[in-house]
Amino acid sequence: MRHLLSHVMCGLLLAAQALPCGAADPVPAVPAAPLLTDAARGPTPILATTQPPRLANAVNDDQRLARNYAMQPPIIPHRVDGYQVDRNFNKCLDCHARTRTEFSQAVPVSATHYIDRTGKVLPQISTRRYFCPQCHVAQEPVKPLVGNGFKGVAP
Repeated sequence: MRHLLSHVMCGLLLAAQALPCGAADPVPAVPAAPLLTDAARGPTPILATTQPPRLANAVNDDQRLARNYAMQPPIIPHRVDGYQVDRNFNKCLDCHARTRTEFSQAVPVSATHYIDRTGKVLPQISTRRYFCPQCHVAQEPVKPLVGNGFKGVAP
């Protein structure tokens, strides 16, 4: 079978070389694909290599921003890079646990975080509210990637 396939391939190659120029139908030109871009990359096409933007200094001024809508999780007004938050330890609770806020002067964790899914009040933070970065993000002085006409309501 391999022998037959190699003979067929050789025959096709010889036949293609034997055609005089212009004897075959011209291959239609394929139009160039449009250059795809996205807001995060700016005008650089998606398939092109870019340099990531330089990281700016993180906000670390402890100035709390107003919430944009009811029930929005508060934004963290200080650096949290390097914080350990896993099933064994939660660095946020060093300051924000209700037993530590008198000393740390930090905003205590909301009472809602001590309620389980059945409505029972717990002596410790509920496991479904334990991983703070799921809902809370650190403030960063960045421009929006896309336009947004959202208008928050006054609380």
